[in-house]
Amino acid sequence: DVVRAALAWNLAVETARLGGTAVIVSPEPEAGSALWPEPGPGPLGTELLFCRAQNIEELVHEASRLATERAQNPKRGGIVFVRIPPAWLEKQDGFERGAIEAIRWMLLLSSANHHDLDQACAMSRTVLRANPNVEVGVTIHGVGAIAEARQAFEYLSRISQEQLGLEMISYGLLVDDLHVYRAIAAQRPIGLAHPQAPATRALMDVARLLYEDARSRVLG
Repeated sequence: DVVRAALAWNLAVETARLGGTAVIVSPEPEAGSALWPEPGPGPLGTELLFCRAQNIEELVHEASRLATERAQNPKRGGIVFVRIPPAWLEKQDGFERGAIEAIRWMLLLSSANHHDLDQACAMSRTVLRANPNVEVGVTIHGVGAIAEARQAFEYLSRISQEQLGLEMISYGLLVDDLHVYRAIAAQRPIGLAHPQAPATRALMDVARLLYEDARSRVLG
């Protein structure tokens, strides 16, 4: 949805503010879609790239190509964020060809309500069925307090362990802040439009967790 797309884009911007390269790869949006800003170079050297992928296999192939290109500067490091439409994960075609086996690290953005948390668990189940070795992390967004995010993660972690045998990784929280929606409406990065906002500090914290984790990984 629009909020999660905006949060993903802002995590890319915050990764760049930390000194990393940051690219978002997404299938071409439907005509008139308001999910993303204009494609191409963005703030602080970030990039939003649309590709003509029709399935997960093609999308992962394009993302892997970009990641290999940008790995020429290993000291700096960075992240290629790949947006996988949830509907694509629900389709079974392509799984047998090993498309999802290339996905070793997946981030879910979920609100704290149980319906969304259960959906996140269901999505994890789908990916695990195709790739038992995938690592799944979650960032809880839209919360008003740390305790709310902690309770949501503990719930998701418990059902993931009980139902899937999955150790869910926590990648922090993103607070419910009016500045988020103002920045979305203005199509400006939150951290540049409102550098002192609570949402900016939370985005920076989550981006730092992702960036440090990404730098510890080796492309295969």
